[in-house]
Amino acid sequence: MKPRVVRDDVYAVGAVDWDRRLFDSLIPLPDGTSYNAYLVKGSEKTLLVDTVDPMMKEVLFEHLDALDVKRLDYVIAHHGEQDHSGTLPFVLERYPEAKLIVSDKCKKMLMDLLLIPEEKFMVVGDKERISLGNKTLEFIYTPWVHWPETMVTYLTEQEILFSCDFFGSHLAASDIFIRDEGQVHEAAKRYFAEIMMPFRAIIQKNLEKLKDYAIDMIAPSHGPVYTKPEFILRLYHSWAFDEPKNIVVLPYISMHGSTKKMVHYFVDALAERDVIVKQFDLAAVDIGKLAMSLVDAATVVLGTPTVLAGAHPMVAHAAFLANALRPNLKFASIIGSYGWGGKTVEQLAGMIPNLKVEVLDPVLCAGYPREADLGKLDVLADTIARKHKENGYI
Repeated sequence: MKPRVVRDDVYAVGAVDWDRRLFDSLIPLPDGTSYNAYLVKGSEKTLLVDTVDPMMKEVLFEHLDALDVKRLDYVIAHHGEQDHSGTLPFVLERYPEAKLIVSDKCKKMLMDLLLIPEEKFMVVGDKERISLGNKTLEFIYTPWVHWPETMVTYLTEQEILFSCDFFGSHLAASDIFIRDEGQVHEAAKRYFAEIMMPFRAIIQKNLEKLKDYAIDMIAPSHGPVYTKPEFILRLYHSWAFDEPKNIVVLPYISMHGSTKKMVHYFVDALAERDVIVKQFDLAAVDIGKLAMSLVDAATVVLGTPTVLAGAHPMVAHAAFLANALRPNLKFASIIGSYGWGGKTVEQLAGMIPNLKVEVLDPVLCAGYPREADLGKLDVLADTIARKHKENGYI
């Protein structure tokens, strides 16, 4: 693909990665991704906004050559992670006159991660500006979206926010602009859940920091460009600020059918009480879908058999994931079965210290569930429905 025009003298010069299916050896990418970089030509100086993953560096250089870029005065590194910064050493070698614009914390990271020499850096402060002649860029510190050094850049004359990972989505597309808001909604929510959700409180502050800027376009580092920025700003405000909804997330594993029987009965019991359930069989789950479900949920219930006196490892992984992502959950519980006993409840409860939840009485049964065990599931369903109503979720 050729470089694309974003606005007058602003070009998309990054790379689309259609085939990548795993990020950081951890995050599923069902729709691929992109590594967005942008060239800004001023009347006096030229600037590159971020780079690309090193495996895509030739695409970046082909785009710069197509635009006949002989000189770069500045390169912005919004974020030290290598999918954005990894090609910086090659760019600085190709354009030795360029100064690398970074936040104060990003400088040390890039010196450590990429061994970039100190003399290449130009550290800018929060709200500091530079001029390219007829274009002015303002740098805004936005820490913890999603590393401590991150910042964004505002092109004042054209009201473009270059937001790096903020507002991004892992989505490969042939068009640099959004055409299908539904598809982007899902991809952006997945991205928020997997990457941004642990920093919800700080994201609230960063959204407040941006509210007084007139933003006509948001150009993120992953996914398409927002020509209607209120779309993603509204979504982020909801994900960051809203109270949980009337949703129970139920990730589970069943080895011999006992826990599965309990899960199916419990899902029906909750549905009868007008509680929405999102059920996930952890034996074949997209962890991105599971993470997305936690963004809005009020309650999580873990379903597990007992393995070697503890929770099934896949359920333990789900608990670890929820604890790391820090969703805005209010309640948690555990259901499942055991053969001879164990410490399942104590183990799982100890794995979620980051979740500020009220732990509801668990329901564990010996072997296959009997009528009395199913009755206890009804009681738990009653409790969850009542808690949701008391908090205004139903």
